[in-house]
Amino acid sequence: MNSIYSKILSSKQKGKKLLALLLDPDKLELTEIKQTAKNIDPKKVDFIFVGGSTVKNGITKVFVKKLKTCTNIPLVLFPGDFSQINKYADAILFLSLLSGRNPEYLIEQQIRSVPLLQKMDLEIISTGYILIDGGVETAVQRVSETLPISQNNIEKIVQTACAGMYLGNKLIYLEAGSGAKDSVNPKVIKDVKGEITIPLIVGGGIRTKKQLELAYQNGADLVVIGNGFEENSSLLFQL
Repeated sequence: MNSIYSKILSSKQKGKKLLALLLDPDKLELTEIKQTAKNIDPKKVDFIFVGGSTVKNGITKVFVKKLKTCTNIPLVLFPGDFSQINKYADAILFLSLLSGRNPEYLIEQQIRSVPLLQKMDLEIISTGYILIDGGVETAVQRVSETLPISQNNIEKIVQTACAGMYLGNKLIYLEAGSGAKDSVNPKVIKDVKGEITIPLIVGGGIRTKKQLELAYQNGADLVVIGNGFEENSSLLFQL
């Protein structure tokens, strides 16, 4: 089966590390999409995630549709809200915010997305989303009205990841948040990796080659870079 998830799973089994860029339609103008796409090396980037916590209604659809004409890299929706779902992407991370206790992001948003997804041919990848304290208040924290888990509380992070896996999630996503001052601690990544058997995604606060390598070395199967690329479009050439 040729799918986004099968590629992630196959790469995990082979020990091949993957990289995704996160583009936020709220931060990138439509007129900048073409040039941005040119700065993304398909030999280094496996996926482009698209989404954000505060994207205006309708913008994501236009954004993804235009981006699709500028790149052959698979596009994966990373929605902060069900309204960001559209048919122009290749897949969607069907997120459940496991680190929080706000039912809106544990199940309500997911239910509201069903009528849209039933009409689309998107690959749906269930993902346990865990917000980790990155040293600053992030948009995810503000919008979801939930607190991130302290990086010192590794036991709780590991248990949350395992709960996500036991619930049937296909991926676990450790996220320090957009614009995080601190990326996810390598020990946190290592301990989570040691207890789960499904692929592990790590994102937030990764801006250097060293941070990327540490995430990989400690068990991340897929690393996501967002703000680092927004702040430095030549970042990929340094990796």
